[in-house]
Amino acid sequence: MNTRFILTGFAACLSLSPSAQTRLSDEVAYRIKNEAFANSKIEETSQWFTDFLGPRLAASKNGQRAEALVKEKLAETGLDNARQEFAVGFAKGGWNNEKTYIALTAPYYTAFAATPKAWSGSTAGQVKGAAVLLEAEKAEDLEKYKGNLEGKIVVLPAATTYTINFEPLASRLTDERLAELATDPRPQSRTGAARPGGNRALPGAFQLRDTLAKLFQEEKPLAVLAGSGAFNVPSSQGVQYTAGSPEPVPEINIPIEDQGRLVRLLKKDIPVELELDIRNTFFPADTLIHNIIAEIPGTDPKLKNEIVLIGAHLDSWHGGTGGADNASGCIVMLEAMRIIKSLDISPRRTIRIALWGGEEHGLYGSRGYAQNLLYDRTEKKKQPGYDKFVLYLNMDNGSGRFRGIYLEENDMAVPFFQTWKVPFESLGFSTLSLRRTGSTDHVSFSGLGLPAFQFIQDPLEYGRTYHTLMDTYERLTLDDLRVNAALVAWFALNAATDDARIPVKPGALENLPPAR
Repeated sequence: MNTRFILTGFAACLSLSPSAQTRLSDEVAYRIKNEAFANSKIEETSQWFTDFLGPRLAASKNGQRAEALVKEKLAETGLDNARQEFAVGFAKGGWNNEKTYIALTAPYYTAFAATPKAWSGSTAGQVKGAAVLLEAEKAEDLEKYKGNLEGKIVVLPAATTYTINFEPLASRLTDERLAELATDPRPQSRTGAARPGGNRALPGAFQLRDTLAKLFQEEKPLAVLAGSGAFNVPSSQGVQYTAGSPEPVPEINIPIEDQGRLVRLLKKDIPVELELDIRNTFFPADTLIHNIIAEIPGTDPKLKNEIVLIGAHLDSWHGGTGGADNASGCIVMLEAMRIIKSLDISPRRTIRIALWGGEEHGLYGSRGYAQNLLYDRTEKKKQPGYDKFVLYLNMDNGSGRFRGIYLEENDMAVPFFQTWKVPFESLGFSTLSLRRTGSTDHVSFSGLGLPAFQFIQDPLEYGRTYHTLMDTYERLTLDDLRVNAALVAWFALNAATDDARIPVKPGALENLPPAR
């Protein structure tokens, strides 16, 4: 018998914690776990998001194909109002890689693994040329190369040196590390601390980069080779480009092992020749970034217009199929919505899934959503959706299991998650960290003071494999994804049902930096 389970008159389905914060009943937790583990669709969805959809570079033809297919997939799952929603314009325009071949031909023949940098240009068919090593620490050092690069293949110097790493290739977070994450870092002095997730640019670095780009455009070498990625696996990156500008010279990433070989040969004055065939195509300047969105509508007349948002970014780089980064997040969010739908649970508030476009190039999709629906940074004005925003849960750190959640210094969120997590602590979810974490879509919302959080995940092989040719189905840990989907379904349902809401950070909108 299929009895519809509506969480509007929900008092009988709630547990009361000592802190007076409520959560859904253990029966609901059991049903979610049973559906997630006994009837999982994770494996087939994982194959679909990686092998079938393929690379999903923003504004590429295959990226556009993926958006259309994902929209259909959300509708097939039974979600309401599946749609492709405009986020923002994309100045780079569209770009596709259609052919990549590169090989060393002298002093001997060896084919290299390679990935063209996105938005770089093509060779004139298969070309062959002598390699030349370009070494410069400042813009003035480039003068000696003027008039000497046409028809040559430029090899950039090694930016990193490979050293043997005795740490395991894959790892899980230790109890000691989780305990460290659970401590509040705010009392510690931040004076002079480096920003997480990045290095400060060296003096003159940006001038050197811009002068290099100008030099290549004027000199027209056959191609430029850079080293990026190890274990003979190149990584994916892009070049600076605006649609309608002259086509850049072909720039190709090769692994640091191959780059190191070329650099060592050239420094010994051993002649090096290579042949290449790189074919890239550009698309018109009116390319747009979209988000793919769908919902489970709320049923409470007073609360149904409030939004519990879950999401991950759909776009990937073009080398692999974006398995860990970030098909894994999309898979978990879709499975969480499927679990809720399959249990025939109708939440009081609307639960919305958003799969973001253009994250890899600057959080374009989520920033556009926030600008269009939540808060206009240019006009410094709330949009209608700001006061209806309840919670955002994001996944974008590979396919490792959720071990806790970063609460972005929002103390008011602690009692909610402290109570909600209890039925899932046996699955390893225990750590509530008031630390902030960056570089993914939740910051588009947490920066507005809204309750928007990224999960703490086991790192597995993420740092070694993301943004490379290795980022494929094989990088997905299916058992972890099953657990993650159950957790997202549970937290989303609790947020969509609770009488209370996690408060917005006081004064957050008063301290916003200027619009970019």
